[in-house]
Amino acid sequence: MAVVILKDGSRREYPQPVTPLQVAEDLSKRLAKEAVVAKVNGALWDINRVMPAEAELELLDFDNPQARDVYRHSTSHLMAQAVQELYPDVRLAIGPAIEDGFYYDFDLKEPLTPEDMQKIQGRMEELVKEDLEIQRQVLSREEALDLFRKMGEDYKVELIEDLPEDAEISCYRQGDFLDLCAGPHVGSTGRIRVFKLLSVAGSYWRGDENQPMLQRIYGTSFAKKSQLEEHLALLEEAKKRDHRKLGRELDLFSVSEDGPGMPIYHPNGVIVWNELLKLWREEHARDRYMEIRTPQILNKRLWERSGHWDNYAENMYLTEVDETPFALKPMNCPGAMLWYLTAHRSYRDLPLRTAELGLVHRHERSGTLHGLMRVRAFTQDDAHIFMLPSQIEAEVAGVIDLVDRIYKVFGLEYRLELSTRPEKCMGTEEQWETATNALMRVLENKGIEYKINPGDGAFYGPKIDFHILDCLKRSWQCATIQLDFQLPERFELTYTGEDGQEHRPVTVHRVIYGAVDRFFGILIEHFAGAFPVWLAPVQVKILPIADRHHEYCKTVAARLEEAGIRVTADLRNEKIGYKIRQAQGEKVPYMLVVGDKEVEAGKAALRTRSQGDVGQVDIAQFQEQVLREIKTRQLN
Repeated sequence: MAVVILKDGSRREYPQPVTPLQVAEDLSKRLAKEAVVAKVNGALWDINRVMPAEAELELLDFDNPQARDVYRHSTSHLMAQAVQELYPDVRLAIGPAIEDGFYYDFDLKEPLTPEDMQKIQGRMEELVKEDLEIQRQVLSREEALDLFRKMGEDYKVELIEDLPEDAEISCYRQGDFLDLCAGPHVGSTGRIRVFKLLSVAGSYWRGDENQPMLQRIYGTSFAKKSQLEEHLALLEEAKKRDHRKLGRELDLFSVSEDGPGMPIYHPNGVIVWNELLKLWREEHARDRYMEIRTPQILNKRLWERSGHWDNYAENMYLTEVDETPFALKPMNCPGAMLWYLTAHRSYRDLPLRTAELGLVHRHERSGTLHGLMRVRAFTQDDAHIFMLPSQIEAEVAGVIDLVDRIYKVFGLEYRLELSTRPEKCMGTEEQWETATNALMRVLENKGIEYKINPGDGAFYGPKIDFHILDCLKRSWQCATIQLDFQLPERFELTYTGEDGQEHRPVTVHRVIYGAVDRFFGILIEHFAGAFPVWLAPVQVKILPIADRHHEYCKTVAARLEEAGIRVTADLRNEKIGYKIRQAQGEKVPYMLVVGDKEVEAGKAALRTRSQGDVGQVDIAQFQEQVLREIKTRQLN
């Protein structure tokens, strides 16, 4: 006898143990067709794996994020099977699901070509038609090691050897293909409906540049063809918006081979950068932050004291000053602690809100560098708030409001995650529990939905992360609020309490943009380079039709410039159509075309990058409109 308790609380009895798929078929043909994976007693479970004699069952379809990951992980196994059949000398590495898709790393003798990718895709489609059952097998450690050694799968052997002694080791078989995997998977290859291989790239085994270089095939898969088509259209749009491409075309930034991961900002880029910082400073002044600046390099002993040396040394750049080891700062926190120590503090002084636009350096592997999104030198819009324990919730709530105000300027939506204690951390469990509960209370009191991200906190405290969504609904982690009891302890920060005794303050570390550089890159892609007027490097371009209109254009340009508008006049000896196309390509918000009629009327013909020809405008009225858009930071 087997008892299955469904999500709605209803019970079903069967004469013997059953699989989730059998229950689904019992309930509805459509449910059985759409089920990807199950939850059995709260754990993810293969739909064709027999359940315990008594089980709580929930069936998940592709709309569920966990089910999507299972579906895509199963597609990576399907791809690995195709590759192994087509290239028998291949050695398999790993093949996880990732956001919007999957990949698998292969050790192959020859580089894969576009023709190879087509062959692999074709063989995958044939394996789907064969509808091979995907079966789970549990092996002992010795059996697994012996099996994969005989198969010549060295990477799998290494993975098994690294598992804890008491770990359950499972494999999944589909036809003649066998792979080491914790699972779960969809029930058969026929349940994988729509997929597309996208690209191939190099990757080091385990991300270590001292390890073998592998070939990584990326792909994506969906339950419906329409979902795949929509996703491919978004990928094409993302290519057009690539900030590296637009950065070159709009003359915003570049990265030199002599300084990999260290962006060079061009005059146009610096204009956008300064506008971002102007907004940042205005909003921080509104919340009574004090701006500080701290040293670029500091003595090694400081980083030992802060805990960075034990937890982050492999990412730090080292140097020597007067035969003493120093380090370029990867974070601004220790400098802020030193500032706090420069004066005696009273409970009446707290909270102290300090902010810093600090240039930091972190050693990222060369293979991970990516335009402005992953760099080695970047500016953090950091802040450190020193407070009484009783002020924690009010201060964290204030930071959330500040983030919300700034993100609304850009029209950015966001979601929140609460990250809890990681394995490698400082402090007691009690301190972590107190800090985590405080953050939870703030979110719940503000009625904000959030997701728990277990074990992903900073090494000194739990944190709230803001994941913004751009116009293509891609997620980017930017703002973060980190609650810290550890650095005040390590730096022996104190304040005199109301009782006249010395007490320890609490610190909140937080950023809004995150890395200003990365936020800049995100905005380039979000706006496709067509920045709102207040951010645009050139806000107005004046285009004379003939040489005789130049003097009038210069006068209009001078007037707008004096009013505070960024304006240029294109006085080159080129046809007006060419000038308009170039200004359009430069994504200039407003173009003023000037000919005989405009000079005579003392006006200009207005074109906008979005609407094209608008008609004649009065210069004074146009100036007033543009200044209003700049002042209010109006979105497009």
